[in-house]
Amino acid sequence: MVATQSSVYTVRLRQPHPAQEAFVQSTAKRKVARSGRRGAKTTAAATLSIQTFLAGGRVLYAAPTAEQIGRYWFEVKRALEAPLASSVYYKNETSHFIETPGTEQRLRAKTAWNSDTLRGDYADLLILDEWQLMDEDAWELVGAPMLLDNDGDAVFLYTPPSLRSRSISKARNPRHAAEMYERARRDETGRWAAYHWTSHDNPHLSRTALETITQDMTQLAIRQEILAEDVTEVPGALWLRENIRYIDHRDLPDLERLVVGIDPSGGAGAGHDEVGIIVGGKAGDSAYILADLSGHYSPEEWGRRAVTAFMDYQADRILGESNFGGDMIEAVIQTAARYLNAHVAYDKVTASRGKAVRAEPIAAMYEQGRVYHVRGLENVIGKLDQLEDELTSWLPGDNWSPNRLDALVWVVSDLFPLGGSPGLRFIGG
Repeated sequence: MVATQSSVYTVRLRQPHPAQEAFVQSTAKRKVARSGRRGAKTTAAATLSIQTFLAGGRVLYAAPTAEQIGRYWFEVKRALEAPLASSVYYKNETSHFIETPGTEQRLRAKTAWNSDTLRGDYADLLILDEWQLMDEDAWELVGAPMLLDNDGDAVFLYTPPSLRSRSISKARNPRHAAEMYERARRDETGRWAAYHWTSHDNPHLSRTALETITQDMTQLAIRQEILAEDVTEVPGALWLRENIRYIDHRDLPDLERLVVGIDPSGGAGAGHDEVGIIVGGKAGDSAYILADLSGHYSPEEWGRRAVTAFMDYQADRILGESNFGGDMIEAVIQTAARYLNAHVAYDKVTASRGKAVRAEPIAAMYEQGRVYHVRGLENVIGKLDQLEDELTSWLPGDNWSPNRLDALVWVVSDLFPLGGSPGLRFIGG
């Protein structure tokens, strides 16, 4: 209820579902909530926001994109419909804020795809929604300082990202939300608290729709995005995290050979899937993975990135799969080589066996301790973790194609071949 000197207005707060109740009522200064898709985490955020606002507080809600703040903005306007209609509060639709004029009482929603957009503000309650997709700076460099004046509270809401949803993330560490959740769960001071609910816990979600959606998802994606599990090990995956060994770049031995592997996306780099670009080398009986340069690129972009890697790392060759646009890959590399005035050795590789059969010998090399991931190179920091997530998440028989994994398999298979490599081409000027 909102009371003025002459009137009382009803505030329409949604009742949290049972799994959210403890989260909403918690007095912890830092709350981390892990929720399944459509688990009503944004509704919970709106409820917390309105409670703080009605108590005279200042609230800042942030999500990566304008589309993501839309649901939140709808919820707070719905709750405050009566006092807004009577001009008890002032509402600005352009800047997405509601306030009591002449006071610090304010509720505002902002986008935080660029963390700097949050600068210059302060709050009693800061809510970072879809936290797993944000740059860590949104909290570490911007969010935390804005709470200092009032010893404000912070809430972090996230859904564990599947490998494919991570492609739209600005996070440097794709697991930063999961790591914060674990720190909050282990906290014994009472300052931090962790909460978890699934899509199934939302009683307002259509059971039929949820069942239909999950039929089109892999078991891994269901665990992450519906059951809201932070998955680090996938039963049946060829790679285990315990088998990934690391070496500091300062301890890297002299490499006898070094290659760049390319695995284009299904859209030939047109923005649908990531293009896998992996750099690896060989010394003795071991392989060393130096860089993961994968990403969403146009053919022109991934061609230049691969050729630049070839030059920067002084590689012996670039590898591309002949089964998937082999001539196209060579043409792209040739164009990039001409543009960069580079002389490049290019080799077609042929997938004569299924993905799982090709990958098994490489996974075995990891088990044998013969593959190392190199740490500390300037352009590798924060990159190999995404490759490692693919390796430890992909199951033989999955209907999605992990481009980073494929590029890695081509690289290590070339460094330790079972046969010759007859397709070598020298291109460029």
